[in-house]
Amino acid sequence: MSGSTFGKLFRVTTFGESHGPAIGAVIDGCPAGLPLTEEMIMPYMEKRRPNAGALSTSRKEADKVKILSGVFEGVTTGTSIGLLIENTDAHSSDYSDIADKYRPGHADYTYDKKYGFRDWRGGGRSSGRETAARVAAGAVADLLLKHFGIEVKTEALVPNAIEYQEGDSVGGLVTCRVTGLPAGLGEPVFDKLDARLAAAILSIGAVKGVEFGSGFSLSEKTGSESNDGFAVRISEDGSKEIYKTSNHAGGILGGISDGSELFLIAAVKPTPSVSLPQKTVTRDGEETEIRIKGRHDKSIAPRAAAVVSAMVSLTLIDMLMENAVCRLDSLEKIYKK
Repeated sequence: MSGSTFGKLFRVTTFGESHGPAIGAVIDGCPAGLPLTEEMIMPYMEKRRPNAGALSTSRKEADKVKILSGVFEGVTTGTSIGLLIENTDAHSSDYSDIADKYRPGHADYTYDKKYGFRDWRGGGRSSGRETAARVAAGAVADLLLKHFGIEVKTEALVPNAIEYQEGDSVGGLVTCRVTGLPAGLGEPVFDKLDARLAAAILSIGAVKGVEFGSGFSLSEKTGSESNDGFAVRISEDGSKEIYKTSNHAGGILGGISDGSELFLIAAVKPTPSVSLPQKTVTRDGEETEIRIKGRHDKSIAPRAAAVVSAMVSLTLIDMLMENAVCRLDSLEKIYKK
């Protein structure tokens, strides 16, 4: 199994390599009737697109998405949606002199050990270029979430950007806030909402950690300090509404959404491709030194924000669809005569 498919009901399979002719995604399980055009996807791509900021790579990919199937007259048909993104600015020759060397911080060594072969052109399948396909698919998921009043917003923080040394790179954080999420989303035990979200976000190669709500700082608090109290307020229609007086849990209790804002933070490592000299070995086990050429982000975090948003959206729409069949009264609304 190649591990290229994500989701249960709203399923996404990505394909392609960094320096191949194209990358893309196939979405299976998107309901019919959603307005969808290539122009509606492009704002999402712009947030991730190379050369989008001072810390970004100079690789200039247009990242224009072509819808190949699953849409007719601007509306989804309920069948598989094919999305294609052509690679137009790949410089494979930048990597030819490191074809037999393992780049520190990359998946070169582990891919070679797994498959006995690796695509040295920018990392091939392990390249961050693959995430463009995720963002395209995530755009469709986000458009569905917006239909139900659910908003996913991410922001990148690069605290050490000012201290950046020429030839090196820095890490950062991506915060994500989700509003409008109803209470009751998430499956007990192994498919908890936070567990599924963590798996989704950690599938992004640059992410090395995830925390929800107050996260790791809760280990330094007492139970009375960390617990979120409950209270009641009167809503506009006069009914009683239960809410939390704080949100240390980040909007998730027992693996199920509690109706408050969902809040998480993803830790993004520094870009492993740096032009400074690094010690490494060749495929034959000879010690050597490497200086990585090519065009790379000084920090992955700004563009990773769009990828985190995509993975959160894909997870939430998948679990929203799962939740639709967890109660008898929900099914009765559709099928009972």
